[in-house]
Amino acid sequence: MIPKECKRLAEVDFPIAVVSKHAAREKWSAGGHPSTLHLWWARRPLAACRAILLGLLLPDPGDEHCPKVFKARARELLPRVPGEVGATDADLRRALLRFIGDFANWDLASNAQYLEVSRGLVQAAHQEELPLIVDPFAGGGSIPLEALRLGCEAFASDLNPVACLILKALLEDIPRHGPKLAEKLRRVGAEVKRAAEKELAEFYPSDPDGARPIAYLWARTVRCEAPNCGAEIPIYRTPWLAKKGVSRARYFMEAEDGRCVALLVENAPRGGPVAFRITRGHGSEDPRPGFIRLSGTKASGNNANVMCPCCETLLPGNKKNPRTPSQLASQHGGADVVFDEEGTRVGGARLLAVVTVNPGRQGRHYRLPTAQDYETVWKATKRLQELAAKPLLNGLSPVPDESLPPIGTLGFRVQRYGMLKWGDLFTARQKLALVELLSLVSQVGKSHTPVELLLASAFSRVAMSDMSCTRWNAVAEKMQHTFGRQALPIVWDFAEVVPIANAPGNWDSGYELILDVVEKRPQGSTIGQVQPADACDCPLVRESAGVWFTDPPYYDAVPYADLSDFFFVWLKRALPDHPLLRDPFDPQNLLTPKTQEIVQDEVKQVKGRPKDRVFFEERMAKAFAEGRRVLRDDGVGCVVFAHKTTEGWEALLSGMIRGGWTITGSWPIATEMGSRLRARESAALATSVHLVCRPRPDDAPVGDWGEVLRELPQRVGDWMERLQAEGVRGADLVFACIGPALEIFSRYAKVETAEGQEVTLPEYLEKVWEVVGRTALEQVLGSGEARARNGAAGALEEDARLTALFLWTLQSTNGQGNGSTVENEAEEADDLDEAEEEDAPRSKPKGFSLVFDVVRRFAQPLGIHLPAWEDRIIETKKGVVRLMAVTERAQQLFGDAGAQAVADQLEHSTAGTAQLTLFPDRPTGAVPRVRGRGRRRSGPVDVADESLSTQRGATTLDRVHAAMLLQSSGRTNALRALLAAEQARGPDFLRLANALSALYPRGSEEKRLLDAMLLAVPR
Repeated sequence: MIPKECKRLAEVDFPIAVVSKHAAREKWSAGGHPSTLHLWWARRPLAACRAILLGLLLPDPGDEHCPKVFKARARELLPRVPGEVGATDADLRRALLRFIGDFANWDLASNAQYLEVSRGLVQAAHQEELPLIVDPFAGGGSIPLEALRLGCEAFASDLNPVACLILKALLEDIPRHGPKLAEKLRRVGAEVKRAAEKELAEFYPSDPDGARPIAYLWARTVRCEAPNCGAEIPIYRTPWLAKKGVSRARYFMEAEDGRCVALLVENAPRGGPVAFRITRGHGSEDPRPGFIRLSGTKASGNNANVMCPCCETLLPGNKKNPRTPSQLASQHGGADVVFDEEGTRVGGARLLAVVTVNPGRQGRHYRLPTAQDYETVWKATKRLQELAAKPLLNGLSPVPDESLPPIGTLGFRVQRYGMLKWGDLFTARQKLALVELLSLVSQVGKSHTPVELLLASAFSRVAMSDMSCTRWNAVAEKMQHTFGRQALPIVWDFAEVVPIANAPGNWDSGYELILDVVEKRPQGSTIGQVQPADACDCPLVRESAGVWFTDPPYYDAVPYADLSDFFFVWLKRALPDHPLLRDPFDPQNLLTPKTQEIVQDEVKQVKGRPKDRVFFEERMAKAFAEGRRVLRDDGVGCVVFAHKTTEGWEALLSGMIRGGWTITGSWPIATEMGSRLRARESAALATSVHLVCRPRPDDAPVGDWGEVLRELPQRVGDWMERLQAEGVRGADLVFACIGPALEIFSRYAKVETAEGQEVTLPEYLEKVWEVVGRTALEQVLGSGEARARNGAAGALEEDARLTALFLWTLQSTNGQGNGSTVENEAEEADDLDEAEEEDAPRSKPKGFSLVFDVVRRFAQPLGIHLPAWEDRIIETKKGVVRLMAVTERAQQLFGDAGAQAVADQLEHSTAGTAQLTLFPDRPTGAVPRVRGRGRRRSGPVDVADESLSTQRGATTLDRVHAAMLLQSSGRTNALRALLAAEQARGPDFLRLANALSALYPRGSEEKRLLDAMLLAVPR
């Protein structure tokens, strides 16, 4: 066994860049990846879990306590894979790190040689007994699955029944039954397919020309409430149906007898897309991007304003006047067609187009709806009524009638529109198809356990595709299921897939993806142990685990239990009386357990207390204390965290320290692709920080606050330098520095000041933020900036330091774009409707944004007063701080006369007086008045707070921005006069301009202007 005193490899070094590359790439891997077994949110990449596990399991060859037998065996094994092993212990360490990095590649995850070497190394490190790997928040199973791959024993538990089902299939059934399970699944899955095609064919009929529908594109509708109008308004985000090649297609629309009629053009010429218009009245044309006019950048959440295309009356959808939500609520979401007694459509959802495939024609094709399409829906509606009247054998209704979570629950937005039960998320024909398919799965699967569980997983894949919150992807020409995010938003227009068609979202794609997982399982894996359990009450005995490795809940980011109810309500109908599909803590609860779930969600209460930050910290502390209890004295732990707010980090770290842990290592691993939806215009974290930890000794000493503060800057500085060399940037770098900083603080039982007062974790983290901020300023602006708070000579003004820190934090680790926002994942649900559509109207403010708390944490300890710069260089709204675009500052800097008039003055000024005339409304020599951007104001206004008068002078940043604006307006002579004056003034102008040029995102307008301006500087 590894001696207790010997450091593990992950406590010493780690191949961050290589593992990050493989972890981020893994999401694009080919079939057979275990994540396709069943959806689970915020699942960790296997590459990161595999690499970290090896680092936790293997000793450091450079440690004096490292067993010699391990080093000898490692030298025998490593030559079996590419790479050389040198003679020294340092060479051996490098060889092990290289192996860990290479083995993180998904393409090598099942390679026989790499499996043999990895398992041999683990066996050599733990000769007496392979360690038990414990994960109490196992979720989708990435960590325990990789433990089994390495030949270890794994114990996986979770509070959530859906997670436990996934874990049982992945860790127990598939390793135990192997190839036989794949054979049964292939046979039984095909049997379900044939039966489903027979039962459902009449509800998805082929066209007279033989074309077969693969999807129906629907729009929810509302009625115009203007007098003498009453037009039906289909609501949708974009007119595009197909965007690629010569088969581009999009909608047209005209108004006829007070009703909106959708028209369609297919197969546009190569010259470009078909022009879009809305025709009204006598053929007059009104260009418009869709059936609805959006207010702001979205039509969801609290802003569902809809414009009538006939009379142009606005149907409001805000909280004060929620007419759009009210109309949809009366239709239980508006996804169903409303028929009269004869089966004629009189309202509700409107069919916009039908997507078909034809055996004799290539590609997708689009046609207008026909009377037969509505007749089929009417037939399905009547059939569903018959089935819904017959309860299942376990007493449940065939269609889920359990309630959705209450309004205000994290990530949920559909309740406001009348979707109050889980069955409301589906149309009548979707419910019919799922009920029939569910019946077949139950019948066929009963005699083929454990195939039954895999069939139920395949059904889950169909259910998340065949519901009314899906989208049509006009680029890929396929359905896009709703769970691309950890949220359930309203979707105005949706794609109803055909589950028996040959297209994404069908039954085939469900069970065949799972079949790939079974067939590509790692050979020789051990069988895991799965048990539903509360992480605060682990069923294992004391000191039974060798490694405690987990990815705990992310504070208020992911509502796991509420989201998983989407699958749970169907699974308990597919697998009646399954022992895992129940709440073991509350037999009366019809849904997944919520009371014990560790999440910050104040909509929910436990014993009269809201699930607030205090609740989260207390429960996390208990979970970490349990981990410490079950871990052996010589064991090691690791906690993964990737939250985007400082509150989430503080809550987690507080729980760790209170639970009795000491952090001994910290490794940020990139787990997100820069091309994902959030990253395209976002500075969201691309990394997950893996905190390596050990149980803190009971006799840990009391730390001296002064000594801790003296050690902190060097530790953080060294770590920042190391991470930057690995390509870690911006917000990722900030949060990754918290780990090594906590290594200093958490080694003590507590830390006290010279007066004997205990230092709290928030107080310490404030110092950490200060040190990180000062170190960053030293890097980008020079060493003098570290003393700026004390008025050091040569230090730039507050606005320059704030801007530099802002842009530094926005830098991107994945290198694919700095961004505009770092915000809570759950809050993004409001923006889902239009965020990914190029054609959606956009009025998003320019500039770059960060959550207010991140900006405050930097600014406060560095003496930067944010209110002084509000409406001057920053704008704060709804908890997000926006760094204003340079173009927005033109009126502030040049007044109403504008840059043109000021340029004229500058061109006729001498270099010595040019700066004084930048602000034309100022008398010569006076301090320029800074104009506020205040909304709902007719003109420029003064900053109201007189205490900030010292901040009103034209700063170095003001002058840099002024030069950029002159560059933008093409006033070369004026720019040269300004630059000459700045060179005479001193070096600060160019120092700041060069620093900002390095910080602005590549491709941004600001960087383009700044670089062009710098080229004009006299040499």
